[in-house]
Order: sequence, then structure tokens, then C-alpha cells
Amino acid sequence: MAAPESIAVDKRPLWLALAPAIFLLFWSGGYVFAKFGLAHAEPITFLAIRYAIVLTILLPLALVLRPRWPRGRAQWGHLAVVGLLIQGLYFGLCYWSFKLGISAGSLALILALQPVLVAILAPRLTAERVGARRWLGLGLGLLGAAVVIAAKSEIGATSFMFLVCAIGALAGITGGTIYEKRYGYPHHPVTSNVVQYAVALAAILPVALATETLEVQWTGELVISLAYLVIANSLISLTLLLLMVRRGEVSKVSALFFLVPPTAALIAWLVLDETMPPLALLGMAVATVGVAIASRPVPRGAGVS
Repeated sequence: MAAPESIAVDKRPLWLALAPAIFLLFWSGGYVFAKFGLAHAEPITFLAIRYAIVLTILLPLALVLRPRWPRGRAQWGHLAVVGLLIQGLYFGLCYWSFKLGISAGSLALILALQPVLVAILAPRLTAERVGARRWLGLGLGLLGAAVVIAAKSEIGATSFMFLVCAIGALAGITGGTIYEKRYGYPHHPVTSNVVQYAVALAAILPVALATETLEVQWTGELVISLAYLVIANSLISLTLLLLMVRRGEVSKVSALFFLVPPTAALIAWLVLDETMPPLALLGMAVATVGVAIASRPVPRGAGVS
């Protein structure tokens, strides 16, 4: 007699089990290291340098590993769209927002809406069901993120241009995540990254040439910032994000973004000696509970997710 489905063993690979924690840590640290770098270069110039370094690393790897490249215009096009939305629109507008003077808290609070938007759009665009339990987790996650930001007094006044850039960045990461879930193909990570970063660089380089002076202060702080953002953010975090989206439910993966403001605040406390009020610790706990609820696997045959 066949074993009941309810006692099926979770055979996820180890990297997939560890991926959420690694992604969260490296992605959140990007806020701190991006601010380091933007003190020495204009935003789009800085981003173009970052992407050029990524491609300098990946292209020789592609020649050695010889991964399979996309087949047909559709696969090339889908990779290009995700690259434009996440690498171009999201990161470009985030960096521009920082340079315009938006506080990290204001930007983080707006971007913390991403999991909610994904949960609203996913049932319509990816046929993914978001049930009452996951909505509860998403609500707690958003509440916890907001408490952390408010506790650190980082909301600040936001001008119209700041708001436009932040909302555009939110649209980029939300659209890119959903698009990857709906149209993503299991390409080799080197293939996906080469195509997406090449497309993004081709899109943002003309913007840098047209709007910025291209002046860069090559300091030790800038080099450290670029090293972190290239390795931890571009090569590891983005690859893990797209793989998790491809392997799981997009609303569950997006719930991790609620933990980005608390984790970024914790890293800033450890690295920059920024204050960590007790209320912020409470917010971190609430956000963690919310993400745990939203990420909990749904039993097979259950009616509510």
C-alpha cells in the first residue's frame, strides 16, 4: 500500500533550505554598503561600474563553463525584461533616491509594500492562491517593518521626486519578481546573470553619460562597497532570489522583504554603530513572526494557504 501523502519527506536541497537566510543577510547589507559607495560616485555611474565588474567576472566563467544559452527569442526576451525591471529600474531608482536625499527608512517603508503588492497580483497573474493565513503573516510582517523604521526615526519628509523614484523602484522589484515567476525558465545562473546584467548595463550607461559627470573618487571605502555589492548582492543575492521564486510560491518568497528593514537596521547597528532602540527590537520580532507565518508550507490537500 502506498504511503500517505501527509508523511512525505521534504527532499529540498540544502542550498534551498539555507537560501532565505543567506539572501536576507546579503541583500539587507546592500543598503549599508550602497551608501558607502554613493558618497564617492554619482548613482547611475556607480551602478554602471558595479555591473561592468559583474560582467568582467561572469564572461570568463561563461567561456569556461559553457552553460546552455537561451533558445529562441522568447527566452532571450524574458531574461531581458527581468534584467531591465530589477537590475535597471529597481536598483537605478533606489540609488537615485539615496542621492536625492531620501532617508533609508522612507525608502525601506515604501519598498516594504512589495510583498503585499505581490500577494494582490499573484493570484491574477501567476494563478497562485494567497489564503487567510498568508495574509495574516503579510500583515504582521508589514507592521513589524514599519515599527522598526518608526522606532529609528527614519521616516523623514519626502519630496515629490523622492516619492516618484521610490514608487518606481517598488514597481521594478514587484514586476520583476512576478514576471520571473510567470515566464522564468531554469537557465544556468551564469547564463541568466550575463544576459540580465548586460541588458541592464546597456540601458543605464546612456543615462549616466547623458545626466552625470562620470567622476569617481577611488577610495578604499568605494572599493569595499563595490566588492560587497558585486559579490554579495549581484552574484549571490539576486541569483538566490530568482531561484527561490522559480522553485516556490512568489508571495511566500516576497515576504522575506519584510525582514529587510529590521536586518538592515541590525547590520547598521553592528557596522556603523547606529542606535537600536528597544521598540525596533520588538518590531523585528513581529516581522519575524509574520514572515514565519507567511512562509509556512501548506499541507497537501489543505483548503487554505
